[in-house]
Amino acid sequence: MAELFSAAWANRFGEEWNKEAKLSGELAKIGFNSTIGYGFDGEPTPRAYIKVENGRVVASGAYAGEALNWDLRASPESWKKWAESGIGMMALGMAYTTRKLKFQVGDYMAMIKDPRMAGPFIESFNVMGRA
Repeated sequence: MAELFSAAWANRFGEEWNKEAKLSGELAKIGFNSTIGYGFDGEPTPRAYIKVENGRVVASGAYAGEALNWDLRASPESWKKWAESGIGMMALGMAYTTRKLKFQVGDYMAMIKDPRMAGPFIESFNVMGRA
């Protein structure tokens, strides 16, 4: 696994995202388009980003000021844990309510209430472990 949130990691994450039908395939069904940043809590900007069009990652790499629809932050330890073992719906809710997972940009409540987005969001944590 490349260093978490490095440019190499972001590129590999994008490749793995596109291979996973539970993620890219499901998001394609709803025409999901977003630019998503990933980084560590307490830092001024995310470290990596992916750009998703119709469910598929079309660009990725080190964050360089791209406009974000989502900006997800957590501690390095939390990201490592989730990348290694994934996260379930209950654990995701706990991570959000205890502020272990922060949405600097994006509406967690709107996303989690839409099963067409919630399932793929959970799956993205499994895919992180393959990057």
